[in-house]
Amino acid sequence: MILLVLPDIPTEDRLLLQARRGDSEAIMQIYEHYFPPVYQFIQLRVGDPALAEDLTSEVFLKMVDALRGHNAPQHSLRGWIFRVARNVMSSHFGKIRQYPTITLEEWVPASSDSDPEVQFIRSINLERARKALRRLNAEQQEVLILRFGQKLDLQQTADIMGKSVSAIKSLQFRSVNTLRQLLGDLRLEVENG
Repeated sequence: MILLVLPDIPTEDRLLLQARRGDSEAIMQIYEHYFPPVYQFIQLRVGDPALAEDLTSEVFLKMVDALRGHNAPQHSLRGWIFRVARNVMSSHFGKIRQYPTITLEEWVPASSDSDPEVQFIRSINLERARKALRRLNAEQQEVLILRFGQKLDLQQTADIMGKSVSAIKSLQFRSVNTLRQLLGDLRLEVENG
């Protein structure tokens, strides 16, 4: 299972401040901390490891350029860097794409989780889950992957998606409900032949 491991907020703030002052060691630490999770995030979207690596490299080039100019992130490095990743993908493809279905097994949590939505997703037939997930829009897929697959909290998900926490709660609620409805419809289709 893919899992994002990001620095804690105080460490992130310290690194950002040092990087904005031109500290090359801080920039290298940011790269080392964030390259793997940004790559994983992009890989889930594009489904091609080489392309994901290229796009992730572009994200960090943009970060270095921004640190030299007036567009440097002032706070929330995590939110800023993942927004840049989303923008780089959007620029490359022209619009947001759906997640490749081959990655479903990578982000559905493997352990037994006490979260009811995760238990629900785990308890269904994997093929039905794939079909249902393909019918969700890209934003709905993204919030489910970040919240349940990556186990990010609401604030982290909001930072990455460039939304408020309340918007993420609402999107998550609608996404889970839509997924439940789609899965119910698919179950009826299977039962009725």
